[in-house]
Amino acid sequence: MTHAAPETRKFEAEVAQVLHLVTHSLYSHKEIFLRELISNASDACDKLRFESLANPDLLAGDGELQIEVSWDPQARTVTVRDNGIGMNRDEVVANIGTIASSGTRRFLEAMSSEQKTDARLIGQFGVGFYSAFVVADRVTVLSRRADLPASEGVQWESDGKGEYSLAQVDLPERGTAVILHLKADEDEFLKGWELRSLIRKYSDHVAFPIRMPKEEDGKPGSEWEVVNDASALWAKPRNEISDEDYQSFYKSLGHDFNDALAWTHNRVEGNQSFTTLLYIPEQPPFDLMMGGRDERKGLKLYIKRVFIMDAAEELLPNYLRFVRGVVDADDLPLNVSREILQHNRQLERIRAACVKRVLDLLERLARDEPEKFATFYKAFGNTLKEGIGEDHANRERIAKLLRFASTTSGDTGPTVSLDDYIGRMAMGQDTIWYITADSYAAAAGSPQLEAFKAKGIEVLLMTDRVDEWMLNSLTEYNGKKLRNVAKGELPLDEADKKQQEEASKAAEPLVHKLKELLGERVGDVRVSARLTDSPSCLALSDYEMAPHLARLLREAGHDVPQAKPTLEVNPQHPLLKRLEGESDTAKAADLANLLLDQAEIAAGAQLPDPAAFVQRLNRLIVG
Repeated sequence: MTHAAPETRKFEAEVAQVLHLVTHSLYSHKEIFLRELISNASDACDKLRFESLANPDLLAGDGELQIEVSWDPQARTVTVRDNGIGMNRDEVVANIGTIASSGTRRFLEAMSSEQKTDARLIGQFGVGFYSAFVVADRVTVLSRRADLPASEGVQWESDGKGEYSLAQVDLPERGTAVILHLKADEDEFLKGWELRSLIRKYSDHVAFPIRMPKEEDGKPGSEWEVVNDASALWAKPRNEISDEDYQSFYKSLGHDFNDALAWTHNRVEGNQSFTTLLYIPEQPPFDLMMGGRDERKGLKLYIKRVFIMDAAEELLPNYLRFVRGVVDADDLPLNVSREILQHNRQLERIRAACVKRVLDLLERLARDEPEKFATFYKAFGNTLKEGIGEDHANRERIAKLLRFASTTSGDTGPTVSLDDYIGRMAMGQDTIWYITADSYAAAAGSPQLEAFKAKGIEVLLMTDRVDEWMLNSLTEYNGKKLRNVAKGELPLDEADKKQQEEASKAAEPLVHKLKELLGERVGDVRVSARLTDSPSCLALSDYEMAPHLARLLREAGHDVPQAKPTLEVNPQHPLLKRLEGESDTAKAADLANLLLDQAEIAAGAQLPDPAAFVQRLNRLIVG
C-alpha cells in the first residue's frame, strides 16, 4: 500500500550523464547488469550480517541470508531480491538519485577520456546499479531497512530519462528488490537457462545462496533451487579449486571481464591464523592513478568469514593498491573499526604477510614467466616504483623487480634489471649510471651520454615521471651507487683528468667570453668531459632537480625555484670555434645564447623566451 502520492525528483546532472552513457553506449557485455545487481545484493547481505553481530534483532527470525533471481515472461520483468540490510528513504536517494561518492564523477571522466566505451568501467566506479538501464526501459526498486517497520518501505522508480519517483509503501519483508522492466529487444533475459548460465559465469562464488525458480514447461515454477556454489572460495583447500574457479571468483571480486594475470592463495596457521587470496589484474583499473591515491579499493576483510570491510586500505601499502583480493582472519575482534585497524598489531602482521606474498609472486613471475611479468610491469611498473620511497624494509626487493631501457637495449629491445646491469659492468666500474628525461628519444639522444657511449659504458634510460622522485630514495643497490650522468663532475682516470685540465686551460679565454656574453643566464660555464660530438649541454649539481621535471611541476602549478644552469661546452666543436673567432659582438652573443638554448632544449627545460630563440636562430642562418 502506498501511503501518499509519489514524489517526483530530478537526477543530479552527473547521474543523468551516466544514465545517458549507459543506455546509449554500453552495448557489449549487456549481461553485466545481473552481475552488478547480484553484487549489490551480496553487499547488502554482508552488511546485515555484520550489523546483526551487535543487534541480533535485525535478523528478526529470518537468519538465512539469500538472494533471489526470478523472471516473468508475461510481465517481461527480471527481479533481483535480497533479504539484506535494506535502505531507508534517505539512503535510496543518496545511493541511487544523487552522487554518494566521487565514483560517478570519475566514471564520467574515464568515459570521456577513453574514446571507446567499456562496460568494465561500470563496476569499478561503484555505479553498477545504473547498468540495469542497459536492458530495461523502466526500473522499480522496493526497499525496507531491517530496523524499520513494514510501513516505512520505499518505492523508487525511473525510466532513466532524467527523473525518478519516490513513494512510501508497506513492505512486510526487509531487504531490497530491483525489478527490471525489459526493453522490447531483450527477450534473451526472459529465459531461465540464460539467467542461470550468467549467474554461474559471473556470480558462482558469491558467498550467499542465489535461488531461482525451477522451470516447468519453460516457465518459472513454484519450487526454488540454489544455482550457485555459495561458498567462500578462499576457505577451500587449494587442491580443490581449479584455475577456472579462481578466475571466476576474481571477475566477481574485481568487476572485471579480463582474467587475472596471477594470484597467490595461502593459509597461515599458528598464534595468529588467517587466509589470503590476492590477485594481480592483467590491466590497470581506470581509477588507479585518477584519484586512486585518495579513494583506494583495498582488500576485502573478513573475520571468521563474516564480512567486515570492503576496502581495508590498512592491509596493503599504497604502492600495491592495484592488488585485489580477500583476507579472512580468525583472531581479530568482530567489532573492528577503521580506527582499531589503524592501531592493531595483529593487523600489522597480516599486512606484512600480504606484502611478502605479493612480492614473492612478482619475483616468481619475473623468474619463471617473463612474458607475464612484462605484462604486469607495463601496467603497474610506475605504481610499484612508489614503493622505493614508501617501503624502506622492502626497498631492495622492490628495486630487484624494476626494469629500465638502456643504451644497450634499444627502443624495442628487452628492458634491463639492475642485476642485469651489474652483471655487464666493466672491470673496476663501481657505479650504476642513469639519465632521466621525459621520453625515450630525449634520453637516448641526450648529449650527456656521449662520453659514456665512447667508452662503452651502459647507461639506464629512465623516462617515467616518478623516476626522479624514486631516485631520491634509491641511491644504492647491491653495494653499487646510482648516479645521474648529468649531475656533478664525472670521475676521470689519471689520463682523462690530465687531458681535461689541459683542455680547460686552453679554453680559458673562450669560457671567459661565454660568461660575459651570457651574463645572468648562467651560473657557470666550463669545459665538458661529457661531450664528444655536441657543442654544449647542461650540468646539474648532485641535488639539483632535472630540468624536465622542473618544467612539468611548473606546468602543474607548483612553485619551483628558478636555478641558474651550468653550461658545459665542447671547445673542439665548429660552433665553439666560430664563436672563439667572432669579432662582431652581436653575432657572438647570438651564438653564445644559442649554445645555451640548445643545451636547455636537450635537457627538457623550458626556454625563458622562445621567440628570442627563433629570432637569433634566423639571424645566424641568414648570416
